Amino acid sequence: MDMKRQRLGQHYLVDPDAVRRIVAAAQIGRGETVLEIGTGRGALTRELLPVCERLVAYELDPANFEATLGAVGARNLELHLADAFRERPAFDVLVATLPYSRSADFVEWLSQVEYDRAVVVLQEDFVQKIISPPGSRGYRAISAIAQISSAVRLGDRIGREAFSPQPRVDSRVALFVPRTRLRRPQITLVKRLFALRRRKLSSALIHAGIGANAALPNLSKRVFHLSPAEVYQLVSGAPPAA
Repeated sequence: MDMKRQRLGQHYLVDPDAVRRIVAAAQIGRGETVLEIGTGRGALTRELLPVCERLVAYELDPANFEATLGAVGARNLELHLADAFRERPAFDVLVATLPYSRSADFVEWLSQVEYDRAVVVLQEDFVQKIISPPGSRGYRAISAIAQISSAVRLGDRIGREAFSPQPRVDSRVALFVPRTRLRRPQITLVKRLFALRRRKLSSALIHAGIGANAALPNLSKRVFHLSPAEVYQLVSGAPPAA
């Protein structure tokens, strides 16, 4: 079972100091509702419960769900055996260590929900991808989606030794603050556009089925040189929030 979870990107955070630093980075205030996605074996859950008024947590693995429920049962814990990315729970702060296999799902989901801030542990190279600037090798659809919808700031690096089983790469705390909420059709269009990332915009718009926007300054640009603001303008017809 552990080998199966490792293939799915499930590496459990076991370093108490790393757990405390993640919770401290969230700066949880009195009366705030916290969302945790993927409780694992409950290390982060146990640290969150004393500092928040209400903790809403989701876990997909039945064994982890039962272990968490048995170990940290508390009045302010609302634990669901379900996929959070299929739900729209109300929350103020998201704090989570996510399976690496769900990182892109997380960014797309977060771009559609209302929240105040999110503190999430993600694979280091994925974090670098979502903050990649236009024109760079790492700038992809997920980069544009993340940068349109959120201001992303880098937090502490979390070494692989902080997890069990140890992953092959280090992780990074990423802090998200919302900018512009996206809709699922807009996300789909961004992904369709970046499937043609090296084409000139004039050609990519036709093949992606997106109508040309007269306000766009340069149709000879390659798709991967478009700024997040230009991408949003294309898929929505409006500038994103500042």
